[in-house]
Amino acid sequence: MIPQSFIQDLLNRVDIVGVVERYVPLKRAGANYVACCPFHSEKTPSFTVSQIKQFYHCFGCGAHGTAVGFVMEYTGAGFVDAVKDLAQGVGMQVPEVKSERPRGKTEEGDDLYAVLLKAAQYYRQQLKNAPRAIDYLKKRGLSGEIARHFGVGYAPDGWQNLQAAFPDYNAKALVAAGLVIQGDEGKRYDRFRDRIMFPIVDQRGYIVGFGGRVLGEGEPKYLNSSETALFEKGRELYGLYQGRRAIRDAGRVIVVEGYMDVVALAQHGIGYAVATLGTATTPAHAQKLLRQAEEVVFCFDGDDAGRRAAWRALENGLEQLADGKQLSFLFLPQDEDPDTYVRKLGKEAFEKLLGDALPLSQFMLRELSSRVDLNTHEGRARLLHDARPLVKQVAAPLLSLLLRKQLAQMTGISQQELDAQFQVKSNAMAAAPRRSPPVQRSIVRWLIELVMVHPEFARQIERDALEPAQDVANINQAELKTLRAMLEAAASGETVVNWPEYFRASEHEGLLRQVEAGLLKRQEVNLSLDEVKAEFSGGWSQLLEQIRRGQLIALNEKSKKQELSSEDEDRYRQLSQTAPAAAQK
Repeated sequence: MIPQSFIQDLLNRVDIVGVVERYVPLKRAGANYVACCPFHSEKTPSFTVSQIKQFYHCFGCGAHGTAVGFVMEYTGAGFVDAVKDLAQGVGMQVPEVKSERPRGKTEEGDDLYAVLLKAAQYYRQQLKNAPRAIDYLKKRGLSGEIARHFGVGYAPDGWQNLQAAFPDYNAKALVAAGLVIQGDEGKRYDRFRDRIMFPIVDQRGYIVGFGGRVLGEGEPKYLNSSETALFEKGRELYGLYQGRRAIRDAGRVIVVEGYMDVVALAQHGIGYAVATLGTATTPAHAQKLLRQAEEVVFCFDGDDAGRRAAWRALENGLEQLADGKQLSFLFLPQDEDPDTYVRKLGKEAFEKLLGDALPLSQFMLRELSSRVDLNTHEGRARLLHDARPLVKQVAAPLLSLLLRKQLAQMTGISQQELDAQFQVKSNAMAAAPRRSPPVQRSIVRWLIELVMVHPEFARQIERDALEPAQDVANINQAELKTLRAMLEAAASGETVVNWPEYFRASEHEGLLRQVEAGLLKRQEVNLSLDEVKAEFSGGWSQLLEQIRRGQLIALNEKSKKQELSSEDEDRYRQLSQTAPAAAQK
């Protein structure tokens, strides 16, 4: 991997405004620069670049990162290539790169990303020598170009074919990567046999698993990798990485059920389709999709199973919706799926069909009203009963208002009466613009923010004082671990320019990117350095006091269940008499 010290030095030398302006024209807006987001379709600029803090953030789709992240996201380059591109621009020489992959190590030190990449290369090679598999793909209308684009391969029939790619077939990494099954009495065999293989790629472009489609008839029709340290099917979407540019250009993404549907649509020029991985649409899927496009169209069969899948997608998308975003539902004619339909009638006919997709509001109210008799009081009451939990989940305030208005009309009551039953604000209040309530930050998160803006503060904390906090129930342990990791980095003498980039591909990256985005979003009044020092010292004292009280509470609870040891009693007396320490060492 490229040394973190080099990454931090690089970020210290490049100017993110100059980097972004290579691709997107920016306009100054106060201390920041703005533009229409290059990662989703919009008419009003919500994409902000901070020259002071050296990161970008889109308030529309949530895209966020440093100069390195922007080059990766905009150009589709890998991490190493993005670093090389930026380094060349400022005359820096990238140190020799030993690995381009993020961390995904087993306890034995095996790189699971490397294992999965090697398996994908093996499957692609096997496809070249499998006339039956090639003939199957040709009959499905796939060209060699599209097969290469998606990395399609073939897993031969047989029990231990992967031994040809991995001489140490007994390596634990093969099981950990989901490629091999450990059977009874220690016997091993390949998970995928006689199947067309579709590599599942995460948003960074790394293979995290596979989907295998049986040749011809057979069960299961689709077989996925088992869930691993790298692969969680409730979070991944097949084809999202390959289709990101087409999705961005179209402002739309289609969600289909199978790998072949995605590939067939791409073959016919519809590159903005993705597939769930043999599971229902999850909230994580909905959130990820709505960040990519203004409109998400769920495309399912028109049978009962398809409608159940659509309803589950609706339920899991309600809380992710925002006004200006749209979830729609398209049900195909009987005995058709996207693959067969587009091969039979072509791109134009399929895209015309998308125009018939039902918006979420219509689909929801149509489905709910079809279950009751609206000519009776009982039926109307049942409709309101069934609709209430769904409407209360709708996060988009204007859509919620319009849904409640329509429900009131359908059931013959006033909206005020309906809002009272649903326990929501009146329509006048709901229609008024809302100010976001101030974020209630924990003390630990506040300290993380201060260290992020003023890394020198990390050297002022006595790290050992945080040790007891691991046993305090009301302290967020994920935040605490991140703060401790930042302190460890500072104690080692590292000069950190951008904390999320420093902790790239670690458990801390996500939280740090959230904190960084929050700093830009709030755009709080700048404090003087003396005022920031006072804030930091006060926050540190509050945290120590929180730890002290938490320990006292824990000892009190313990004393109710058993007699305290002499050591515990001494500790209790000590804590009872201790005042919070200052932030300085």
